[in-house]
Amino acid sequence: MAVLASALIGLALLAAAGTARADTLRIGSKRFTESYILGEILTQTAAAHGSAQHTPGLGNTAIVFEALKAGSIDLYPDYTGTVASEILKLPPGTTLDQINRALAPLGLAAGIPLGFENSYALAVDEAKARRLGLAALGDLAGQPQLRLGLSHEFLGRADGWPGLAQRYGLRQHPLGLDHGVAYEALASGQVDAIDIYSTDAKIRKYGLRVLTDDRHYFPRYDAVVLYRRDVPRRFPAAWQALTSLAGKVQARDMIAMNAAAELDGQSFDTVARTFLAKSGASTAGNRAGTRTAARAGLAGTLFGRETLRLTWRHLALVFGAVGAAALIGVPLAIVAARRPRLGLVLMAAVSVLQTVPSLALLAMLIPLLGRIGVWPAMVALFLYALLPIVRNTLTGLQQVPAGMREAARALGFRPGQVLRYVELPLSMPVLLAGIKTAAIISVGTATIAAFVGAGGYGERIAIGLALNDHVLLMAGAIPAAVLALLVQAGFELGEWYLGRQGQGGPAA
Repeated sequence: MAVLASALIGLALLAAAGTARADTLRIGSKRFTESYILGEILTQTAAAHGSAQHTPGLGNTAIVFEALKAGSIDLYPDYTGTVASEILKLPPGTTLDQINRALAPLGLAAGIPLGFENSYALAVDEAKARRLGLAALGDLAGQPQLRLGLSHEFLGRADGWPGLAQRYGLRQHPLGLDHGVAYEALASGQVDAIDIYSTDAKIRKYGLRVLTDDRHYFPRYDAVVLYRRDVPRRFPAAWQALTSLAGKVQARDMIAMNAAAELDGQSFDTVARTFLAKSGASTAGNRAGTRTAARAGLAGTLFGRETLRLTWRHLALVFGAVGAAALIGVPLAIVAARRPRLGLVLMAAVSVLQTVPSLALLAMLIPLLGRIGVWPAMVALFLYALLPIVRNTLTGLQQVPAGMREAARALGFRPGQVLRYVELPLSMPVLLAGIKTAAIISVGTATIAAFVGAGGYGERIAIGLALNDHVLLMAGAIPAAVLALLVQAGFELGEWYLGRQGQGGPAA
């Protein structure tokens, strides 16, 4: 009954959290500063003419594009070079018209050129560049000893490192780095060159030299809006307001906005609102800022009202996933105990699920489920929770003495009664240990839910990584650690209570 209650509590919490109404324009963004800000600009512009909701930090290009195709979001900001080469696999020099012809069969389109380009580039410390004579990307070919720290997406993109290394004959073996920490790694001398966005505010702060693309490898990366083709029809007023943004954001504006967020600690909401006010655009009423930790400090952030909302969602994910895993995993273990050959197959299957990387699993679940948010996250957590529950339950059943089963049968117990009154009670300590392990692991793993818009403490961690903001990182990690300790304590209290009951202690 406790397992069933756990699953129902999780589902109730998720239902209470609510989802966007059908008449809400859903806007997504990727997990880096500029995309957060552009997402806020689009959301605030649209919200002045109807209901609009921003789902920020949806991982990398693959995840946010799958969310758009599945209809979980209606639009998001992207770049022509990324859409052409990374998504559509089109050749360099592809025009916006050619991009739209390729997107049409998918029910998608690209439009509203915002007015600036944000290109990929590689940058090195200015002093090191002068010392080694580095001015262009081709100069790196003569310096194979240089340590390159490149973002994970850039390492795998069609227009990223593989093609760049081939074009320029580069022999370095780059290290994968999150974009949010790359500048600090370069400044501390841990790497010698990093990939950057040309509108990054930290280029000037850290005194970097941007290496010229002398062989014209990178395509143009003009900022546009990628949207579902039915958006203008479904949201005519909001769409008309969004089209007014065309050509309004210049490169200098974007650099200044990135600096306000990354260097001055302003919230994405505030940065976007300030820009729209200067440009004369109308926006919806004030909303809570996405990033407030820099102003409130760690204590203020930990004990702020936002923590309650994140805790609510985090608990929902953990309760729902672990409860469902127990409801499915315990019967699977019983079947495995009764059918040893089938048990080997079941254990192999749940073990393989445990080896799938979390972000890869989420990326696969989005097109399968046709949505982002809590359900892909719940399914992923459910699959990860199966192994400890199935394995411990099976171990507990196998450890029940055969004599106890025989004695029960001799007393006339049917197989179902033997299971209920003998096997399950005797295996209960090991079974509960498996559920406890699954719950504690799920508290930590649930932080990945933020990368598909499911919320939880991972929201702060994702934004903290994007901004290299240690306060936000701690404000997400500390509650997750505390919650894991509380879950462990709760299970140990339950085990103590069951132990007293088994010894004939007084009922509570």
